[in-house]
Amino acid sequence: MGLRDYFAQKVIVVTGASSGIGRALAIEGAKLGAKIVVAARNEQAMEEVVQTIKSFGGEAFWMKTDVANKDDCRKLARATLDKYGKIDILINNAGISMRARFDEMKIEVFEQVMNVNFMGTVYCTHAMIKEILKQKGWVVGISSGAGIAPLAGRTAYSASKFAMYGFLRTLMSENLGRGLKTLVVHPGFTATNVRYRALTADGTPQGKTPRDESKMQPPEYVARKTYKAIYRGKTQIFLSWEVKLANFLQKIAPNLTVKLSYNAMKKEPGTPLV
Repeated sequence: MGLRDYFAQKVIVVTGASSGIGRALAIEGAKLGAKIVVAARNEQAMEEVVQTIKSFGGEAFWMKTDVANKDDCRKLARATLDKYGKIDILINNAGISMRARFDEMKIEVFEQVMNVNFMGTVYCTHAMIKEILKQKGWVVGISSGAGIAPLAGRTAYSASKFAMYGFLRTLMSENLGRGLKTLVVHPGFTATNVRYRALTADGTPQGKTPRDESKMQPPEYVARKTYKAIYRGKTQIFLSWEVKLANFLQKIAPNLTVKLSYNAMKKEPGTPLV
């Protein structure tokens, strides 16, 4: 069975699908023959994604969803079942970042990042898990290198991704006898708007990126690798040499990753580190 045969007619829900990695995941999934549910908050951007999918004969619809709202996640599950009658794959991609020292940031910023990145994954998964189990399907989390090693200046972001990792791996463990699979995807730095929207210490978006976006991997690369990983039955993938190195060092020299993270992040323009 080839890649297209595997995904043909599968129903895939993608959160945070209005831009960046989520948009790429929605379009790539549709190209593989899946029926796509585009979930996000930006209605205009979601409509553009759906129209792009329909332009090449794909099938999709969008649903306005705030993943940090458990009722929105339940409505998303119901709408998907009403439209397509099943849920095969949930891709938890919705997320926000932040950039500040923990001692300087408002605790509400930390809570907001955790609520979207981690609780959003929990809420959407809980709303759909029984239907995914019926299909012996997949729950996917788009994580980060910050989900396996520290990322200085991003305490809330890193904590949320570590939590996602623990949740999805444990979810897979307790459902080994029921056919559920989980995949944790660890991209490297990817060219999206996440850094422009990253929250500062007081909760306002920083509005610019401290890194050279032109040197980052494109979101389409992450999307292709994610679907290939599902097809091949992978449960975890690392999508850059930096992330692979971080994973290796975290296992054999965890204190070294702390120093390397500090040294690397301190070089960023406008760094909050001292």
